[in-house]
Order: sequence, then structure tokens, then C-alpha cells
Amino acid sequence: LQRLYGLLASRLSTDLGVAVEYLPVTDYTASVTAFKVGDLDLVWYGGLTGVQTRLQVPGAKAIAQRDIDAEFHSVFIANKASGLAPFTELDGLAVLKGHSFTFGSESSTSGRLMPQHFLSQAGVQLSDFKGEPGFSGAHDKTIKLVESGTYEAGVLNEQVWKSRNEAGEVDGAKVQLLWRSPAYYDYHWVLSPEVATRFGAEMPERITHARLGLDAAKPEDQAILDLFGATKFIPTADENYRDIEAVGREAGLIK
Repeated sequence: LQRLYGLLASRLSTDLGVAVEYLPVTDYTASVTAFKVGDLDLVWYGGLTGVQTRLQVPGAKAIAQRDIDAEFHSVFIANKASGLAPFTELDGLAVLKGHSFTFGSESSTSGRLMPQHFLSQAGVQLSDFKGEPGFSGAHDKTIKLVESGTYEAGVLNEQVWKSRNEAGEVDGAKVQLLWRSPAYYDYHWVLSPEVATRFGAEMPERITHARLGLDAAKPEDQAILDLFGATKFIPTADENYRDIEAVGREAGLIK
């Protein structure tokens, strides 16, 4: 994250002519709070936390997303010793009943919200798991917990699963892919309405242009896009996340 956002902050500082600083936060909730009180101007949010933030900060806007975020997926994985086998249909999630299971962060769109929605559609309630479901706190940790057998199954975002497999960081003898979810909108940039007040009415458009202007043909931009796991950024809008809001309200994660 330091490498990615350090490069991005430097690029934005040059493009915008103002100092841009990357401020790490401890978790999703902290990012929402920091944005709400004005400590953050531009945040890379998951679908759920982006919706939560915009509901709490009138005038905040979704401005851009990666090309992969318009059709994002979660993947359910299992420890091979669990006896669970891959399946192709949503109702196959019913096989998870009676098995121990972990989500990622409690506020993660791809590691909790949408997976819980798909489980519910398959008739699986949280009480159907063996013991209480876990919340690993991070996609990488979900892989490790399932790989070690701490949990028999878990769910994480597809991008992390693919990248960790490509890097040789997943023990294929111990953990396997069970199912890939249907597509949904996920990560996106959210811009504070205070930016226009502090930096001028043209700044939001300049920031959006800088995001969309990252060009894979330029080595310095390619490095940033590679770290994001994308080939380009594309425009997005608040209305793309209405389904996420509906599912969040259904799950009690948006009041």
C-alpha cells in the first residue's frame, strides 16, 4: 500500500499542482470516520463503505473505478481436507452447512457483504455454520486461515486470490477454489465535497481527469495500474451502487 499510494500521491501532486499525501488508516470504519470529519479528501473504498460514506457525507461522489470493478467477483475456497468439492451453481453453497467458515473484514463488500447475500440466496444462514463464522480482517489472512485448517472454508475477493496464486503464495495441495460468485460493482474512488470549497470549483474535474488519465503505455502509469491490478480507470457514478446499498440494508450493515 505504501508503494502503491506513494507513487499515486506523487503523480497527483504533479498533475494537480498541490501537495498530495497518502494517509493510511487501520480499517474500513476508520476510513469512513476520517472522511466524514474532513481528514481525508479522496478515498479508495469498497462498494459497501463507499455507500456508507456517501450516505453520511452529503455531496460526496463516486468518481472512478478500475475496469475490473464494474464486474467484480468473490471466490469461496476450502481446505482440501474438509471434503468439500467445487460446484458451479449458487445453490451449491448449501454444502457449507455444518462446516467452519470465515469471512474477511466485517465491512468488506467482497469478503462479507455480497458473500453473505449469496449464502442467503442459497438458504444458508450464519447459524448453519459449525460454530460462529470468523472475520479474518483481510483477504490474504482468509487464505492462510483456510490453508492452515483453522477454518474449513472461507471467502475473499477474486483479485487477491488470483494475484496470490500467480505469486506462488497459495499451497494448492491444501486449499482449493469452490465457487466464483456472480458479478457486482465494487471498489471506487469517492471525492469529498470540501475539495471544491478548498481548492476551487474546477478541482474535482481535474482530479477525475487525473484518475482516468492513467495510461498503461507510460511506464510510470503502468506501475501504478499494475499495483491496482487494472489496465485502466473508468468513470463511475453513485447509482451504480444502489444494489450494494439495498443488500447492505438487508444485511443490517446500513441503517
